[in-house]
Amino acid sequence: MVMSGVVAAMAANAICDNTPGLTPKQKQMCKATPDAFAAVSEGSKLGLTECQYQFRHHRWNCSTARGNATFGHIMIVGSKEAAFRYAIASAGITYAVTQACSQGNISFCGCATTSKADMVAANTPISDDDLTSSAAWKWGGCSPDVKFGVRFARKFVDAREIERDERTLMNLHNNKAGRKAVRINLQTECKCHGVSGSCTLKTCWVLLPPFRKIGDHLKKKYYKAQFVRSTTRNTNKRSGPNSVSSDPTIHNMDLGRSKVPFLALHKPARESWARQQSTVRRSPPTLQRPKRAELVYLYESPNYCDRDFSKDSLGTTGRLCNRTSSGADGCSKLCCDRGYNTYQYIRTERCRCKFHWCCYVQCSECTERVEEYRCK
Repeated sequence: MVMSGVVAAMAANAICDNTPGLTPKQKQMCKATPDAFAAVSEGSKLGLTECQYQFRHHRWNCSTARGNATFGHIMIVGSKEAAFRYAIASAGITYAVTQACSQGNISFCGCATTSKADMVAANTPISDDDLTSSAAWKWGGCSPDVKFGVRFARKFVDAREIERDERTLMNLHNNKAGRKAVRINLQTECKCHGVSGSCTLKTCWVLLPPFRKIGDHLKKKYYKAQFVRSTTRNTNKRSGPNSVSSDPTIHNMDLGRSKVPFLALHKPARESWARQQSTVRRSPPTLQRPKRAELVYLYESPNYCDRDFSKDSLGTTGRLCNRTSSGADGCSKLCCDRGYNTYQYIRTERCRCKFHWCCYVQCSECTERVEEYRCK
């Protein structure tokens, strides 16, 4: 028994030490909680898969020079695409850890202790009258402990942000937006109890939504992503609960006693990323901070037409396109007006299947000529 525990610990340590992209603090968490790290790995893959689905028809299809890497700094340019990638990764880890807790796969967490506030946050269909009547409903089942999932994901994901720059602020903000997306998309399900379905009592529980719903939510935020710049404000002044000095986004940044950096909304400059890098930055005239649920970015996106690893672009050469579409997946837009090649092949598949008694299915073989179009 003891020997098996030692072997398991050694295996966990080996996995943690050999997983690329982990910071020392993340490796420490991995070794201390190997069952939770298994959920973290699943969540990272979940986020990547959803990102690839959401951008499957775009020039940038969630691919980077680092391939399918899920840990570490996976994108170089602080663009809208990077904002989405970090947010969906954070959401995926939050989601997977929360789900693993409710399934009993993590030893130190379990079901949530749900409150009325949680029920309201989960978009419950219960009426206001029901909320005020303690006899009208009760909590039951095993609601996912999303609060634990958020805390663990924040501690793990934010641990990689060790640099002292505005990109760190951007990543921390988008990480938080991803975690928040999980919380605000929780669903509540209720079951009625009573004579002849009179529903004199409701038993309710919170459910995690399909992860696709969270991906759709963040995709909408991607289209509305806000351009920001970092600036500083003197923290010696009196501060309230909504002040910059109380912002938990910068909780792990020690950048001086008198001034604390934060992100402020700014009008985007319509210039190349390389030029933006060398441009002298000025603080915006009105220091309005972005909302926590919104995605933020620092640089305008590259066009992603040509292969350029320094800009997270693999290009679109060889990508499948839709010749008849005028949308993002259309050959004109996806191929950046370079044109496309047409390929023809014969596809064979089973067809006209019939069930015969008893008991087998008989099918014919059908062939068809198929054309596909790939960007030059």
